[in-house]
Amino acid sequence: MLTIDEAFRKFKSRLELNDKEQKNASARHKEIREHLRDRFALDDDFLTGSYKRYTKTKPLKDVDIFCVLGSKEKHYRDENPSRILEAFRKALADKYGDNAVAVQRRSVSVDFGVVVDAEDNTDYRVVSMDVVPAFASQKHYEIPDRDNGNWIKTDPTIHETKSVAAHEAYNSEWKGMVRMIKYWNNHHDKPIKPSFLIEVMALECLDPPFNGRFEYEFQAAFSTFADRILDTWEDPAKLGPPVSDMMTTEKKNTAKEALKKAARRATLAIDLVRQGKNGEALQAWRSLFGPKFPLS
Repeated sequence: MLTIDEAFRKFKSRLELNDKEQKNASARHKEIREHLRDRFALDDDFLTGSYKRYTKTKPLKDVDIFCVLGSKEKHYRDENPSRILEAFRKALADKYGDNAVAVQRRSVSVDFGVVVDAEDNTDYRVVSMDVVPAFASQKHYEIPDRDNGNWIKTDPTIHETKSVAAHEAYNSEWKGMVRMIKYWNNHHDKPIKPSFLIEVMALECLDPPFNGRFEYEFQAAFSTFADRILDTWEDPAKLGPPVSDMMTTEKKNTAKEALKKAARRATLAIDLVRQGKNGEALQAWRSLFGPKFPLS
């Protein structure tokens, strides 16, 4: 039977993207990039977000593609942000169909129709991608925000730098912890939105160094997240609006209760091991996190 540490390390490994998944994501990215280059003047395009930071969990979905528009498209910057989002939607719908493409707050989502099975497997295929239109702005970028009708500043390279530093300080376990918390979030109706908020909170709530015991780290993490979910969480790059601005007080309170419940369930799972009930403890952790948590 697996020890708890072995189970967590296997769980962490299962959430890491393998070569097949990365190859499929790369092919899809190239496909979208080539299509959009035929429709818009792009200065650059690249994969970014949690995929680039290696904090993307499974099933692989909502992979971010950053599309930097060139000077020929500058007129969009002088218009309402919804205009460029709709233009991207129409362009992508021409290739993937109206039902597969949707405008979101700051991006356009493309769903590839991949079915996720009961064990969260996708046959190594990416489920969806989010295409983010952007303009270069001095050293940073500006992206459209449909909800507030403004263009907001951002810089994914700063987010990446901060995640690398956190990972190193946390004995190279930080990104794995973030992936596992995101996986928990996915299996509890996503009480924390957006998932990037989990990364932002983890920069402060996962206190380095890693103590060597995943079960105790998660017990503490869920408890700390519950205590601080009501805080305002600013953009780590200090450029855009707060990352927590998608959550109302009501939603934050709902997330607080979900996190407190997770902390209690972690405590119960730890107690099961103390009672010599390792098998039941593994079941408890699987019930908490989801089907990727191993029992054997």
